[in-house]
Amino acid sequence: MVSRRLVTAKLAELDDRVARVQAHRRATAELLRDDRDALDLVGFNLMLAVQSCADVASHIIADEGWRAPSSLSDGFDRLRDHGVIQPSTAQALRRAVGLRNVIAHGYAGVDPEAVHAASTQGLTELDAFAREVARWMATLP
Repeated sequence: MVSRRLVTAKLAELDDRVARVQAHRRATAELLRDDRDALDLVGFNLMLAVQSCADVASHIIADEGWRAPSSLSDGFDRLRDHGVIQPSTAQALRRAVGLRNVIAHGYAGVDPEAVHAASTQGLTELDAFAREVARWMATLP
């Protein structure tokens, strides 16, 4: 059985990370590039927000006994396949895992344009994930 407490805690953590991104993002990618501290804070909190989503996915998949995903991004497809999240949300979170990996591992440096786009347009996708998971959780016995 899925632990409501754990999922609720992870969704609260996601909400906190999104708020931190909003607090530190800049109006343009250029301004974000010029403020390295803000770039680091925004990137770090985006990375942890996506990780929170991946943690929720992993927990649900394990507790429901569904086939284990082969990667972090695959976990979102598993949630999609079982009706937990919408296809568009799964696709967006798959892309977000790519940015998370770049930030976490420093692959070829972090692109301020990508971080800025994620900190402005991408937050709605993180919010959609939280809403869809909460809606699914409400259907559980």
